[in-house]
Amino acid sequence: MDFNDMRSFFSFKKLDELDPKHARMTIVSLSGVIILMAVSAVVAFFLTLRGAEQTLVPDVRDLELSTALIKLQEKELYPRVSLRFSDDPATRGLIIEQDPPPGAVVKAGRRIAIVVSRGAAQNRVGDYVGQDLDEVRLSLQTVFGSSRQLITVHEPPVYVYDPSPAGTILQQSPQAETELTGAVQMTFVVSRGPEQSKVTVPELAGLNSEAAARAIEKAGINFSFTVRPAEGSEKSGVVVAQLPVPGTVQNPAEPVQLVFTLPKEQSGMSSGLFTRDLPEYPYPLSVTLYAETPTGPRTTLVSVEHPGGPFSWPYVLPNGSVLELQVLNKVVARQEVGQ
Repeated sequence: MDFNDMRSFFSFKKLDELDPKHARMTIVSLSGVIILMAVSAVVAFFLTLRGAEQTLVPDVRDLELSTALIKLQEKELYPRVSLRFSDDPATRGLIIEQDPPPGAVVKAGRRIAIVVSRGAAQNRVGDYVGQDLDEVRLSLQTVFGSSRQLITVHEPPVYVYDPSPAGTILQQSPQAETELTGAVQMTFVVSRGPEQSKVTVPELAGLNSEAAARAIEKAGINFSFTVRPAEGSEKSGVVVAQLPVPGTVQNPAEPVQLVFTLPKEQSGMSSGLFTRDLPEYPYPLSVTLYAETPTGPRTTLVSVEHPGGPFSWPYVLPNGSVLELQVLNKVVARQEVGQ
């Protein structure tokens, strides 16, 4: 049967009208076409999976960008470049990372992620003379926040008396503009502030804690309290003894020893001695002791320039009150009383 006969046959007859021989031939023909189409699809699928020719990823680490690009091009690979600060100033302009790693087998045309070093975040020592030490510390932490800190501060710095404000950097080593070839540690000479003159110890005996605080703040003296119950004819809730005696001229860092008598027990009230050991400061820092009562506002018990070391202060407060000690407006201790 030629093509015209088949077209005429299929144009005018349904499949169930064919004789068995012709029906079988039709089914076989259709099946062959379907199988041929399926085989073609499978072949095309696997050809697609095979894709481009595979290639070996070269090692471009520690190379300059231009050299790395040439090596990648030779392998028919394409770069995806990003920049980042590194810990080593000597790596500036070099490849410090790549992905996929060297030796990986990938298809040609694949993009390779490479990271180019921008060098250290800072490549020379700064000029820190005249700046505040704490601000320099913070600035260095910020500059090297995303990488290893190449410039650190030797602790403790060398403190000297100087007319400059306390904390001012007077000298530095290494000097400004020294090139960074690796990690360096800065040695600073820092001002303690002007050398303090001697102070005269005031008369504190007979004063309650509020009056004693005002006298101590005004005189600029250091202090150390002990507490005990009143004895004999002593009045409670006041300073009953001090050493050295009033009128003594001494170094302001030397503490005046004070004895405070506790008041008699009262319902709902607590009394005692708040104590904390503070670090020894290179120069006196602002230290404030606050009291927060359950029903009232926060009040200041004492606010002084303190050299560090033992800190103590007597208190008489309602139960549940909280004592809060701050140094340079930073909370360093909290204590609830009457529990």
